[in-house]
Amino acid sequence: MASSTAAAAAVTSLLPPPVGAERPVPQGRLLFRASRARSSPLRLNPVRHHGLSPAPRAAKAVEAAKADPLNVMIAGAPASGKGTQCELIKAKYGLVHISAGDLLRAEIATGTDNGKQAKEFMEKGQLVPDEIVVNMVKGRLLQPDAQEKGWLLDGYPRSYSQAMALETLGIRPDIFILLDVPDELLVERVVGRRLDPETGKIYHLKYSPPENEEIASRLTQRFDDTEEKVKLRLQTHYQNIESLVSIYEDVIVKVNGNTTVEDVFGEIEKLLTSSLDKKTEMTCR
Repeated sequence: MASSTAAAAAVTSLLPPPVGAERPVPQGRLLFRASRARSSPLRLNPVRHHGLSPAPRAAKAVEAAKADPLNVMIAGAPASGKGTQCELIKAKYGLVHISAGDLLRAEIATGTDNGKQAKEFMEKGQLVPDEIVVNMVKGRLLQPDAQEKGWLLDGYPRSYSQAMALETLGIRPDIFILLDVPDELLVERVVGRRLDPETGKIYHLKYSPPENEEIASRLTQRFDDTEEKVKLRLQTHYQNIESLVSIYEDVIVKVNGNTTVEDVFGEIEKLLTSSLDKKTEMTCR
């Protein structure tokens, strides 16, 4: 007599890995006063299997969590390590990484309407108007992958007008991460950077020196990687951040960037996991 074998269906969760019994506590210091509201841990009743589909309540909770992903903004001064942290965040949480600069270059290269308009201003040596860049950012944030997976907006907005334009469009982060590194260390990081013109690899004379004398002899320094130029860039960065304070004061968190890459990401990870956990609780209520 032929025997039949029951097949178990494997379901892969799109949610981040479950957090342990002890909820992670954000290690970053809130830069500005935030809400004191407390949220209680999400508790779902265990699903009882009687040959039926999972409990509707639990299924709805999972569906709600999927429909409301994490949205993050991150900012940091030149040489703060922002690029490295963006890569780690993207890999851990699956967020769509969006850089306004990369987006601008891509749209110019593909010849979109926004790209053509931006190119006209750039060829005249003029700054691209906020309206054009905001339209680019808006269009990218509204694409299906960013809506489904959540987004990581890198180094944007940079001014009050840009932030207000996003606010008007209903685009707001769940958390704004600000990497904090002392100026003297930032200057040291920038001034010591060198480029290998043959391979494109970036070295640092102190922290990541070239492997041999042959490579060292051909390294070059970017024209703006000087102490004078980096101090001017830092001044601009602080002015930009100051202009964003009133808009994002309830979600901006300062993270100490004066440690190892692993330690910085560990602090960011706790903040994002906690933010995602709270967001899931709210959508499941």
